[in-house]
This record gives sequence, C-alpha cells and structure tokens, in this order.
Amino acid sequence: MIELEGVPELIDPVMICAFEGWNDAGDAASTAVGHLDREWKGEVFAALDAEDYYDFQVNRPTVALEGGIRKVTWPTTRLSVVRASGGDKPRDLVLVRGIEPSMRWRSFCNEILGYAHELGVEMVVVLGALLGDTPHTRPVPVSGVTSDPDLARTLDLEESRYEGPTGIVGILQEACTHAGVPAVSLWAAVPHYVSQPPNPKATLALLNRLEDLIGVRIPLGELTEDARAWQLGVDQLAAEDSEVAEYVQSLEEARDTAELPEASGEAIAREFERYLRRRDGQPGPGGHATDGGGLGDGRDAGAGGPGSYLRDSSASGSGGSTGSTGSTGSTRPRRPSARDEADTGSDAGSDTGSDAGSGSVDGPDDGGEGRERPDEQE
Repeated sequence: MIELEGVPELIDPVMICAFEGWNDAGDAASTAVGHLDREWKGEVFAALDAEDYYDFQVNRPTVALEGGIRKVTWPTTRLSVVRASGGDKPRDLVLVRGIEPSMRWRSFCNEILGYAHELGVEMVVVLGALLGDTPHTRPVPVSGVTSDPDLARTLDLEESRYEGPTGIVGILQEACTHAGVPAVSLWAAVPHYVSQPPNPKATLALLNRLEDLIGVRIPLGELTEDARAWQLGVDQLAAEDSEVAEYVQSLEEARDTAELPEASGEAIAREFERYLRRRDGQPGPGGHATDGGGLGDGRDAGAGGPGSYLRDSSASGSGGSTGSTGSTGSTRPRRPSARDEADTGSDAGSDTGSDAGSGSVDGPDDGGEGRERPDEQE
C-alpha cells in the first residue's frame, strides 16, 4: 500500500533516480541526486523496506552513536520531493536515491513506478555513470539514451542498442517503457584510470545535461570549483608518471580527432548559448538534445502518463493510457486498482558488480573490465 499523506499536489513533476553500485562510477550519479536534494532542501516522504530488496551481507547496515545512543541505519532507497524554482515557473522533482537492490528487481521497479503513478509523474530520468576510455582533461561525455523509439525521435535521443549485462538503471528504464511512462537515462563517462570517487566533474556534467532536459536552472554551489580542483589534482598525479601521461595524451588525440567535425559551428554556438543563459539566470528551452561535453549540450523536454507496471516477459499486456502533457500543475491520477498493484511473479536481478575505485591514478589497463562506451551502456 502506497501512502502519501503530507505530500502536496505537485507541479509538472519529474522523477530523478540514481543508485549507488554498478551503475555509479565515481559516485557521479548518486552525488548528483544528493546535490539536488541538498540545494533544494528535499523532504523525505517514503523509504522502501530494506528487508524486501537488500542482502545485508552485501550491503551491511551501519551503526553510529547519536547523543550516546547507538543507532542502526539500514541500506535502502528513499524518495524525497523538492520544488525547483530556477525556471520561468516552479517545477517539482521527485528524487529517488538509494543502493542498487540485491534481489526482487521487478518488485522494486513496480514500487518505484507505483509512487510515480500516484504522484502524477510526467517523466522519469535515471542518472548513471560508467567507466570509459575518456581523458580527464576533456569535457565529460554525457549521452542521453531511451528504449522508447517514439521518445527517441521526439527528443532526438539515442535509441538504446546495448546488449549484455545490465544494472538497475537499465531495468528501471525498461520498466518505464512497459508502463507507458516516458523515461530517459543520462550516462556520464568517467575515466577508467581515475575511477575512485568522488568525481565532481562527472557530477557537474550530469547536472548540466539534466538542467537542459527538464528546463530548470540548477544551483551548482561549489561544484564548479570542486570540478576544477579535481582536474588539477589528477593533472598533478598523472604528471608524476610518464606512462600515464603518455596514455592520457593518446586518449586526448583520439578524442580530438573523433570530434573534429563538432569543434566548430553548432557545438561552439551551443556552448555560447549556455553561457548566455547562465549569465542571465535563465534555463534552456525544451526541445533538442545531443551528446554533450562537460557543460552538457542540448535541451530536452518530455511528458507522458503512467500505465501498467513492469511485467514478466511471458506476461501479456503493457502500456496503458498516457496522461496529459500540459504545463500547468497536475493532479494525482486515481490510485492503482488491485489488479494494477498485483505482484508480477518471481523477482529477478542481482548485483553484478561493484563500484570500481582505487586510491591513486591507475596506469593503462589492458583488461578493459567495466569499461564501456556511453552509447553502448543501458
């Protein structure tokens, strides 16, 4: 049963999700959602039952002393709501932040989508970060991916063609597609040779791309300066190892060669437009998205309504009705019926990896484990 007492009617709500674990290289995605929650003073209104989704031998609870009293904090996923006031008009964001579940992934997604349905969420945006062959000295590549062909055409996004192991980001996006809820995944590529968290430059790139997607201006606080300091620190560490410095140079040359057509005209114009918007304190207009660099190119907007939840591949029926896409404050739709809320069978999914990280800059890695191009990740 989903209870939402105390949650006000929301204005054009968008759900923003990030999960620690396999899909969160450098903690870039979870830090981005945490930044939104902190800057706009989010209020937690729900938490998923940790017993249902987590293996406590994999994600252990922690104990802390508060006023001399021992308190146990269990790993879970929490939902909070914030009002983004950085645009022409306010817009509410439903923030979902937690740890990739250890089990029952279908039920996990059903519960998240149940909240989305109750709150009248118009679009779900899932943030992720992956390890890639990208130099830390260049803008962070951020790709927007969707499994919905219609949404890909409408927002000029990449249609996912990834095949292989996936994490909760890919599963939740697919659940949204089956439920008829517009969903987009934003992926930041983190240099594999400096994968340890935090990575404020990748977090900044995700937030800039998100800002353009949802049409609000996000306060960045000290994040811009943190990103500069991070790059300077990596520069210094790389300079101390000639092999790493040579490898970084080869990545720079490959990146620059691949992006020569983008280095003029349209790309420069997009960056200049972003600079002007930030100077004037205005968000970007909706409509177009392209792969972005460190400042996150492209402006997107999308809307839709809730439908049925994720089903077993053997089950029939998906989709459901789509809601209106008006720009005025939306009211909550009806509560799901008993049939809507029925359990969808046995649950699947496992934590197939863990965050990669090390204490220092790593040298060139011939193994390539955990490194995928942004356009190949789901």
